[in-house]
Amino acid sequence: MEGLFIILGIIIFIFLVVSVKQIGEYERGLKFTFGKFSKILEPGWHIVLPIFQSFRKIDIRTKVVDVPEQDTITKDNVSIRINAVIYFSIFDAKKAILAVENYGYAVSQLAQTTMRNIVGSVTLDELLVEREKISTEICSIVDRATDDWGIKVINVELKDVALPEEMKRVIAKVAEAEREKAAVITKAQGELEASKNLAEAAVTLSQSPGALHLRTLSTLNDLSSDQSNTIIFAVPIEVLRAFEGANATEVVSKIVNKKDQ
Repeated sequence: MEGLFIILGIIIFIFLVVSVKQIGEYERGLKFTFGKFSKILEPGWHIVLPIFQSFRKIDIRTKVVDVPEQDTITKDNVSIRINAVIYFSIFDAKKAILAVENYGYAVSQLAQTTMRNIVGSVTLDELLVEREKISTEICSIVDRATDDWGIKVINVELKDVALPEEMKRVIAKVAEAEREKAAVITKAQGELEASKNLAEAAVTLSQSPGALHLRTLSTLNDLSSDQSNTIIFAVPIEVLRAFEGANATEVVSKIVNKKDQ
């Protein structure tokens, strides 16, 4: 009789050991009784009776799903390949198990479809320039669709946009043309500014007596600092004009004398 109690005690002990289930802090458990959902198991130890009951653990930490490359066409008919990564977490473990068969696969497929639709509604320039805005729009659409699955989409990031080689060459040429355009504009603006400064300097020199001579002396001082065999004489323009006037007078007098003769 005692042996029977011992055997019975061992069986009960084994039964209890097998029945005890541990749920981690980062997990939630779904308990089913006779195949029907009965309760959510919070972190800790729980009794799950074999045969009659079963349970399933759900990891509620943030998950990262790599969305495979997708062939799509932009609004301006450019064929590209694009991939992304999606971050999501489970806020309702019951819905994640009962409302969808494989929530990870379902989120990935939904993100692929949404990504193709959004990319197809924008031009290539918008996709390249407003990548963050497009990612936010994809995240918003996927998040609304996954609410019924108990899933919260935290973020969607477009990882890479692969362009055809022909389009890469075209974009490179456009970028080079834009740089040349900017260089020409900058040079023209510099020349315009320099011409304005020169004009202002000329007005200032013409209005200030002796300013032009001081400028000439400054130039001569700069030239004298160079090691050169060239000697420069600065002659005021008034002197040259005087010579010019003298020559003109001499020529006129010679013509008059010849007529008199």
